[in-house]
Amino acid sequence: MQSDTSPVADADVPGAGGGPGRPPEAAGEPARRLLRNETLIVLALSLGASAVSALISFVGSLTRPGGLKHQAATLNASHAPGRHWLDLAWQVFGIATALVPVVLVAHLLLRERAGGLRAIGFDRRRPGFDLGVGAGLAAAIGGSGLLLYLGAQAAGFNLTVVPEALPHTWWRAPVLIASAVQNAVLEEVIVVGYLLRRLGQLGWTPWAAVAASAVLRGSYHLYQGVGGFVGNMVMGVIFALVYRRCRRVGPLVAAHALIDTVAFLGYALLAGKVSWLPTA
Repeated sequence: MQSDTSPVADADVPGAGGGPGRPPEAAGEPARRLLRNETLIVLALSLGASAVSALISFVGSLTRPGGLKHQAATLNASHAPGRHWLDLAWQVFGIATALVPVVLVAHLLLRERAGGLRAIGFDRRRPGFDLGVGAGLAAAIGGSGLLLYLGAQAAGFNLTVVPEALPHTWWRAPVLIASAVQNAVLEEVIVVGYLLRRLGQLGWTPWAAVAASAVLRGSYHLYQGVGGFVGNMVMGVIFALVYRRCRRVGPLVAAHALIDTVAFLGYALLAGKVSWLPTA
């Protein structure tokens, strides 16, 4: 276990080290088993399942004739080409249902009497701090992430990522922004706030919990290729450390939403118009 001077000491995480929400030591193995099962169920219903799906997709891409860079991974695609209102209904449905695991986590944290999502710093108490730190993180990670992607794609380690392939309708930009926010809320609440809290309660060392969070984040991006896996794993380490420092997922949600919004809208505006941006 790390000492209190470590940047990832137990005291940095709500619910760890005997804080609110930590199962009483007297409860012993039954309480830990319940928490372990709960965590596995939440992951199986959300990003853990996405990680398995991404691994299968990556194996399929590796075994398909031709290099990875000649294949494409589309993030926001049309669900009903040529039928714009039906397509919009599917887009809204997909975004809404993707957030159900976040509602489940909020419910579980309320049952724990930890204050719901407020226990992991996803609330409106410090909007200026969340947006300021989030914008700084987005600026630092967004640019370096783009360079890593371009390098990995040119070297043949990554598929060509197509951030959006939606019809040119009035709802295109709002749906892309909503999709970016949905990605940010789902990933940061589940993979950082919830997972680090639960792993701390289960007795994991701080560095082991950070590593698990980062590997999971990289794993469900593996469908993009090796570059997507490595880049998101590095981002996962940074985000987990920031969370343990400030005890809030708010800045991480803001940063992630900004990064994805710029990626989605930027691709929509620049695809086919600049030579440096790979397109399918």
